[in-house]
Amino acid sequence: MAEGQLKIVEGRALSGQQKKDLLNRLARIEGQLRGVQKLIALADEPSDCDAVAQQMAAARKALDRSFVQLLTASILTQTGEAGDLEEARARAAHLAAMLDKFA
Repeated sequence: MAEGQLKIVEGRALSGQQKKDLLNRLARIEGQLRGVQKLIALADEPSDCDAVAQQMAAARKALDRSFVQLLTASILTQTGEAGDLEEARARAAHLAAMLDKFA
């Protein structure tokens, strides 16, 4: 395993591929945020703040998209693995509460 690479554990929350996709997306966001840090460190002119704000907004939107991706993957995986309709409803209700709480 390469340095910094996370071991993906198989489980019932998300599939291995869903985890891999989310981790890749988050790694790109991490790169965006490092770029924002550099822009801030190098900011010299007032107009440089425009570039910083634009990149911050892009990173925020990318993080929001990853949240939606997490919820979508969770809905598909967790309700799809439910033993019966009642369990599927309970899992869907839990995910709906998570959406209401964090979105």
